[in-house]
Formats: sequence, C-alpha cells, structure tokens
Amino acid sequence: MRRLWKNKAELKVSQGSPLWLGASVGDRGVNFAVISAGASAVSIVFFESGIHNAYFEVALDPRRNKTGDVWHALIEGLPEGFRYGYRVDGPYNPKKGYRFDRQKILIDPYALALTGGAIWGKPLQREGARDHSFTYLRRSFLPRRDFDWQGDRPLGRALSETIIYELHVRGYTIHAGSGVKHPGTFRGLIEKIPYLQSLGVNAVELMPVNEFDEEAGWRANPLTGERLVNFWGYTPYAFFAPKASYAASALSGGQVDEFREMVREFHKAGIEIILDVVFNHTGEGDAKGPVFSFRGLDDGAYYMLDENGGYRNYSGCGNTMNCNRHQVRQLIMDCLRYWVAEMHVDGFRFDLASVLGRDSNGEVLPDPPVLDEIAHDPVLASTKIIAEAWDAAGLYQVGSFPAWGRWAEWNGRYRDDVRRFLLGELGSTAAFATRVTGSSDLYECSGRAPQHSINFITCHDGFTLRDLATYNTKHNEANGENNRDGENYNISYNYGVEGESNIPSIRRLRRRYAKNAMLIMMLSQGTPMLLAGDEFLRTQGGNNNPYCQDNAVSWVDWSFVNKEEEHLDFCRNVILLRKEFASLKRENFLSGTPDAGSKLPDISWHGIFEGEPDFEKGEPRLAFLLAGVGREPALYAAYNMATRPAVFHLPESPDGVWFRKINTAAQSGRDFFAAGQEKREIGSTIRLRPRSIIVLVSKPMA
Repeated sequence: MRRLWKNKAELKVSQGSPLWLGASVGDRGVNFAVISAGASAVSIVFFESGIHNAYFEVALDPRRNKTGDVWHALIEGLPEGFRYGYRVDGPYNPKKGYRFDRQKILIDPYALALTGGAIWGKPLQREGARDHSFTYLRRSFLPRRDFDWQGDRPLGRALSETIIYELHVRGYTIHAGSGVKHPGTFRGLIEKIPYLQSLGVNAVELMPVNEFDEEAGWRANPLTGERLVNFWGYTPYAFFAPKASYAASALSGGQVDEFREMVREFHKAGIEIILDVVFNHTGEGDAKGPVFSFRGLDDGAYYMLDENGGYRNYSGCGNTMNCNRHQVRQLIMDCLRYWVAEMHVDGFRFDLASVLGRDSNGEVLPDPPVLDEIAHDPVLASTKIIAEAWDAAGLYQVGSFPAWGRWAEWNGRYRDDVRRFLLGELGSTAAFATRVTGSSDLYECSGRAPQHSINFITCHDGFTLRDLATYNTKHNEANGENNRDGENYNISYNYGVEGESNIPSIRRLRRRYAKNAMLIMMLSQGTPMLLAGDEFLRTQGGNNNPYCQDNAVSWVDWSFVNKEEEHLDFCRNVILLRKEFASLKRENFLSGTPDAGSKLPDISWHGIFEGEPDFEKGEPRLAFLLAGVGREPALYAAYNMATRPAVFHLPESPDGVWFRKINTAAQSGRDFFAAGQEKREIGSTIRLRPRSIIVLVSKPMA
C-alpha cells in the first residue's frame, strides 16, 4: 500500500495557537487545538487510511503547546487525507470527574468528518480499555473545504410561511419502493425533491444526521430474532460531522460535500433544511458506555456529575451534557455557526431542549446562558430555532420555555388538544379553539407570535396518522422491552377493530379522521409540521416507539402512494389552500376586532347557531368566520366531531355568497374544489355529517 508520506522527519511541529479549536488549515500547515483541563499529557496520533495501527504520534510539550486548558500545535508537511485522533493521559478518578485512559484514541470534538462507518450496519472494530468500556475505531479527518455552492445561501423564509416535513434520511428512501438510485442517503433525498415540491412542503426537518452508532443496540426482536439497532440516531458523538453511512460517496470520504450538495439542491427547489440536533446528551451513555471523545478528554466538564461522580440523567439516555458550562456552551455555539455558515442549513430543532436550561447540578435556570446566546447570536439571527420544550426528567416548558421573543416550540399541547377534539371528547372545544388560533395562552405573554407554535398531530415519536385511527393501544413488542417502552397515553381510537380492517364503514371513518387532522393543521394559526408518509397514510403497525427498528416498521413504504392516492391528493390541496390565504398565516394573534380598513372582525365564533359557540361542556361542534387579509375572501370553517350529524346556521357572507371549498365527508373529487370551481351554497344552513369539516369561501354575487 502506498504511504501517505515517506518520512516522518518531513513534518515540522511548532507551537500553534489555542484560538481555533479543532483542526484548521492555514498557510503554513494544520493547527490542532483541543481542551483538556486535567490531562497530564496529550498526543496527536496520525493514521493512514484503512490502517489500524498509528503511523506516528506527536507528543505535545505542555511548556510550549499548552495555553490555559487548551493543548495546541501547528504541524507542517501533513499530506492530504491524513487521519488523526488524540491520546490523553491523566488521573483516573471518576469521583472528581477524571476518566483519562491513554489506551484510547479519542475523536476530536470539533472533527468535521470521521473515517469508518461508511456502510450502515457494519459493526466497527473496538479498542478495549482498563475500565472494561471500549472506544470505536473512528478517526477524525479534514474534508475539503472548497465546494461549488453556485451562489447558494440559506433561504431565510419567514416562519409564518413555512410548512415543515419531518423525515429520517435513511428511512425515507431505503424501502425498495422509493425508486431512487441511492437509497438511504443524502443523494436519495435529492431524488425525492420533485415529489416534495408536488406535495407543497417548503422545509424538511431531518432527524439526526451527525455521527452516531447504529450498532449501539444490544437487544433482539423477540418475535423474529432480528438484532435491534439505534435507528433514529439520538445518540451523537461527533456534532460537526455528517453521518458517513448517509452518504453514497462515504467510501471516498465524500459525506461533507454530499450533504452540501443536498442542501444546495433543496434550496434551488425552494425547500429549507432544518436539522434535529441533540446537545442534551451523547452516545457515551452512563459509566458502562463506550468512550468516543468527551469522557476521555474532560468527563467532569462535559457532563453533569453527582457528588459521587455518577452521571445525572435528565435525558433518559445515561448522561446529560453540562450545556451551561462555558466549554460546552462554546462547543454548541461553534457547532451551530458551522452548520449555518459552512453547510448553509436554515434552522435547528433542539431535542429535549429543556435540558439546555439546567445548571451543572441540574437546577432549572431562569435565564440559561446557552439559550440566551443561541437566541441572540448574530450568525444565527436568520435561522429558525425550535425547542422540544421538555426533558426526560419531567420538566415540561411548553409555553414557558425561555424565549426572548425568538424561540419557537414543538407545541405538545396543540397535539393533545387537537387529538381530543378529533375523537369527539366532550368539553374539548374551548381548548381546541385556543390551539387553532395560535395558542395565545402559551405564547403571547412571552412576546412571541402564532408562528412560534409548531403545530403537529404526529411526529417521529408516536403513532403515525394512520395508526392514530387504527389502534387503541401501542404494540411495541418487537422492541424487546415487553411493550413497556413508548407513550401509553396516545389519545387514539380504532373505530371498533384493533388493527387494519376491511370493513367499509370503519375504513371510511379512519380516512375521514386523517383528512380532518390534516385540514385542521392547515387551517390553524401557527407553523404546521407533517410527519413523512402521513400524506399517504403509512403505518408502523401500531408501534409508537420504533427507535430501534431498521425495517419495514420504520421505513416509508412508497406503495402507499398508489393505495392512498385520494388522501395524498387531499393533502396537496389543503397545503395549497394554506399557501393561498394570508389569513391562515397571520403574524399577530387574532383579536376578534377588525383590521385597519376592514369592517369585519378578524375572527368571529359560531356554533350550530350564528354567534353562539359552545365553549363549555357541549358536544364538539364549532365554527369560525375568518376575515380575509387585504382583498382576499373570508373563510368559514365548521367542525362537527360528534357522532351525530348537525345543521349549522350560516352567518351572512361578507362578499355576498358562500361557496363550498372543502367537505371531508365527501368522496374524492368532491372533497376539495379548486379555485373557481367551488360549489355555491343554497340556503342559510349547511348539514355536516358526523366527524366532518366543511370550509366555505365568501365570494361576490354573480
């Protein structure tokens, strides 16, 4: 095999600089800098591609290669494509936060890419260590920095104009029915751009795309014997590095450029990229977990430890990052800036973001420094920042997340209240009305607007839309945890049969439920978010926590595009409706009073009788009249989620005549009417079938 370099003596090692953490290329060579406060010795270990044993090692002299807690060196003469890691020695005293072990070669916390792991599911070699844990043979490397962006920049679309589509990179195209040339990869997503454009979404939220170990699972599926894996990827260990096995070009080290190519092509299509980022914990787990990087560099700095050196676990995953310690805060900020400035992403969704509001002892801070810094950072000023405003230790901050008028939130209250109304629960109407008008009770007092409510009914965590109307209870037996995992309270209903059914009446009710859910989201003030595949009613077979299922349970089955064409067409139409009506995307909360220059209140509430909404304990029936913005027509939406039909008395049309736009109880072809083809309503009442929605549009008298 050809050596990368012929003579180690060709290399020149000098002092270097502590200012830029990670490995950075300059005119004279490559500067390396890493933080390790308690280390007694640090070496940079270099490798050749595909070779396990170190080619050579540079021991850093603490007298000239250390400034404060930063170890650094400038090395001249390194060949292109070198691989590297850190060997760090020091005391082993977990009680004091020290777990140094010089047997381990550590990943650079600022590594922009990793070698190995190019093939999904291929077990990686591991290195043993004296504490019986292990580290993976992943090496850091410097990818090419030059890339032809072709003038691309983040799109900067207003949050109020955004329609988010949550997907898993591998799961979206790995199914044989996806029809792509590069299944399970960033390039596979590029091939799906025409489909996403036809659907009408304009932002994709990617579940974790930075490096994680899918082989971290140890259980087997008790039903099939199949080994379970870490499919979702919420166990990161290299925050800056795109996952190699998500790139078709990873065997040649192309994952960084392939990710950039994906972003560029999505932007050309007018679609933003939002990353699901996991800073609340890492894949190193608890004391029995592997050592990738952070634990071997500075355990007590990166993680929240208790008085005995054990790991505080607010993430439910074995450890919790010490996010408000300066060193970790700097890592988070540098990482976010990198993904925006160098990778052109448009925003971030922060997993278990409430963890980022705790101090080193786990206490909740009133003004967490890292959240404040993210909200006010000038590089991130145009990006979308979205919090999952809870954690695994019971802290629930939906509506009270520290926001500075900036942070949006996954609105879990919206999900639950809308599900209750969809199922026809008595007394659910008032909460439903609050949710579909932007959740002012949650966001107005903190200086936020309707668009800061990310409205969703389903997401990766829980039932799919189809399964919400197919199962009363979760069916997670295949996860190997005796069905104990996953949410027990799903607010779902099977309409009389648990699981799939061929009974026509049940099938009709289930499809109507799905139409109602999609329409409610598109008629709601706030920012809608769809789960990938819900638009054609994919199923997970009742599994509401398929984090470990790399199979048909989690993969998007594209055969449903043809099986559920009616629902897909309906979804495309209601997404288009949302885009066409500014009144559905207001950036201020509705007040019940007219806008300037208008005589019509921005919203008025009705029940089966005009002006008489029942917000108390009556049946789940409600209607509202939404004034148009500018010269656009008004909309009237009537909801009947009761099990009996209902006749609604119509308010007067502001423009003269009401025309029927949508009826979720109608058959395909009559459930949605395109602009100019709406059907005129005759009379002063409309009859709604059980569990259905009708939308009317106001037009002038012909």
